[in-house]
Amino acid sequence: MKEQNISRATIDRLPLYFRTLRLAQDEGIDIISSETLGNRLNITPEQIRKDLTSFGQFGKKGVGYYVNELKRCIGDILGLNNHWNIAVIGIGHLGEALANYQNFASMGFNLVALFDTDKEIIGRVVSHIRVSDMTDLKQIIEEKNISIGVIAVPAQFAQAVADQLVEAGIRGIWNFAPVKMDVPASVQLVNEDLSVGLSRLSYFISSARDSQ
Repeated sequence: MKEQNISRATIDRLPLYFRTLRLAQDEGIDIISSETLGNRLNITPEQIRKDLTSFGQFGKKGVGYYVNELKRCIGDILGLNNHWNIAVIGIGHLGEALANYQNFASMGFNLVALFDTDKEIIGRVVSHIRVSDMTDLKQIIEEKNISIGVIAVPAQFAQAVADQLVEAGIRGIWNFAPVKMDVPASVQLVNEDLSVGLSRLSYFISSARDSQ
């Protein structure tokens, strides 16, 4: 499988393909064309074929892509078939919403631990998982072989939490705190700033209104 010089844009589109194929699979669709896939995602069929060719040859000319096979292959490329164990740190409104997110399992992630420092939250059961004390974070991460930590704490505490996760041997961090995070190069970091997304949406709405 070829994976040299793959653009970030191509990698960013792969999860969209995976999700769309999963939905097609749920609909009982066995074969899908690049045109149909493109229509569902508003991506040109040419772009889809180019993206997939970066990783090998998929589908059959004149027939299309076999949904189950392509979904499995993209899952392999994304590493979703590793069934990573994850933990959410910070069980406030956002953390609890993330803990209750039903699609983690269908995407190949296993939510196995929740952490907080609030004594009123520790011991609660959220999504069938008991919230643990942060003092037990390292031990539980090692015991449950957790690879990904999801940070959903206030900004002022985020870096300290990241430091604890790194020390515990975490391999990746999904950060929802609106703060620049400092982690070693060996730890993969993805930031999700909700305010940036809302600000971008506000810009597009304002631009559309002003152009009317």
